[in-house]
Amino acid sequence: MEDSLRYITEHSSAQTEALSWIEKQTHIRTNHGRMLTGAVQGRFIKMLAEALSPERILEIGTFTGYSAVCLAMALPETGHLDTLEINDELEDLILEGFRRAGVEDRITLMLGDARESLEMLRKEILEDRSRPEYDIVYIDANKREYPEYYGLVFDIVRPGGYILADNVLWDGKVWQSPMPQDRQTLGIARFNDIVASDPRVESVIIPVRDGLNLIRKL
Repeated sequence: MEDSLRYITEHSSAQTEALSWIEKQTHIRTNHGRMLTGAVQGRFIKMLAEALSPERILEIGTFTGYSAVCLAMALPETGHLDTLEINDELEDLILEGFRRAGVEDRITLMLGDARESLEMLRKEILEDRSRPEYDIVYIDANKREYPEYYGLVFDIVRPGGYILADNVLWDGKVWQSPMPQDRQTLGIARFNDIVASDPRVESVIIPVRDGLNLIRKL
């Protein structure tokens, strides 16, 4: 696996200087470098977002800002990204990464519990119809809460818009028999089941890195 990832990385477009800085600082300043989106998936979501031509993106789970920068780079000058993060200790690192990438004016960082932030955004958008719905929602936060995130964001994604959910293969735990009963695995498995049986969407799981569920709202 490491050899294949190395080969894929070497034969994909290189990350920018700002993204390299975020990657390095993530490994230096946190104990969770494995959570980083990384060059290959970052490039994938950037190119996918560019193809979809979004004006409004919502990200649930910023971590150190790598994926937020990738998504913001796909926005036009008039576009905007709202991104949610619970860990306020990462704020300085996140904002510095945005500044280095030159996308700080396109991103609003919202610190706090994701469900509370989503409930606030949902209320604002549904009550003020002049406020546009999101073209893309990218979910990469607490795996236990994926089903709740899906329910909260569905009505604020425009018809034809996309929901992307990361880590949906969860190191293969979701198809193990018996399946592990920890709350993270159960949350991901339940989310995948909900999406697969939802007649309001079209979806496909793409086996990039730890699995990306690509969901189009019909």
